[in-house]
Amino acid sequence: MPDLALVREPRPVRENRHDDSILRFVRTGAAESLSAEEILTWGIRNFAPRLALSCSFGAPEGLVLLDMMHRIDPASRVFVLDTGRLPQATYDLIDRVRERYSKRVEVVFPDAHAVRSVVSDHGLNLFYDSVEKRQLCCRVRKVEPLNRHLATLDAWVTGLRRDQNVTRHATPKLEIDRGHGGIVKLNPIADWSHDRVLEYVADNEVPTNRLHRAGYPSVGCDPCSRAIAVGDDPRAGRWWWENEDTKECGIHTEEQGSGI
Repeated sequence: MPDLALVREPRPVRENRHDDSILRFVRTGAAESLSAEEILTWGIRNFAPRLALSCSFGAPEGLVLLDMMHRIDPASRVFVLDTGRLPQATYDLIDRVRERYSKRVEVVFPDAHAVRSVVSDHGLNLFYDSVEKRQLCCRVRKVEPLNRHLATLDAWVTGLRRDQNVTRHATPKLEIDRGHGGIVKLNPIADWSHDRVLEYVADNEVPTNRLHRAGYPSVGCDPCSRAIAVGDDPRAGRWWWENEDTKECGIHTEEQGSGI
């Protein structure tokens, strides 16, 4: 039986993989005064082609960044973690993006043996049983595949915003990602509001997940997402059976696999 308490050790931090000028720029916090487009331009100039956007295709933030990056560099890269439990609407959106931008979307899959082992030991819907089992599922289906993919990159881009969740209020626009071996993590719209994201979507006709129109502001795995009432927190439909302070899958935490 897999150890539910297991926490993967972060890969060794190798900050010497970056030029000193890049490390100085990240550490000074100078990026906080830059626009999202300026941060992305800096990232593409310094890291492409070993820079990629992580896009869930379940929230408009990732699509906004995909659109921005494509305008800056049509060869910019994007990847999605296919957990095997995504709703059909998300797969349909991936194909729409391929057609709209003539872009190759890199699809990252979990290890099939690991998935079989977890399902065999704990059932298909283990995530409802406890926070620990939900984190185990996220670790196998999302965190570990992400770790493998990020090992091939020098920097990655995320759609994190500070007002998304209590766990994200201190998100910087640029950081050294110690949980992934010291690569650079770009969070260009960390200071954006949800309304600003939607304004960009409308102004630029950015394709988004059709489930948003059905009351799902945030779409993850199908069994872990649900529609919310008007006025609810936008992420209230994600892992709705848990407390707010545990609602992370482990992707955006330094101690990979902890999920908190």
